Amino acid sequence: MTYIITQPCIDTKDASCVDVCPVDCIYEGEEQYFIHPEECIDCGACVPECPVEAIYPDDEVPEEYEDFIAKNYEAFDVPAPA
Repeated sequence: MTYIITQPCIDTKDASCVDVCPVDCIYEGEEQYFIHPEECIDCGACVPECPVEAIYPDDEVPEEYEDFIAKNYEAFDVPAPA
């Protein structure tokens, strides 16, 4: 499992999540940050640090943000889970 950064991050791009990630798997994109699905160790350290509550486990992403799951995987050219 990985974590997904969703719409509230767009244009906010607060780097608090990056600072606490123990494996440096959060990368800056043009509009938002992305979590590399193959590098994430599922520790959840990033979740409480996000000031806009944009980070969710990939199996708990709210319905209105589900398109961000594919967007996250595509950012790293990694196939999304079926």
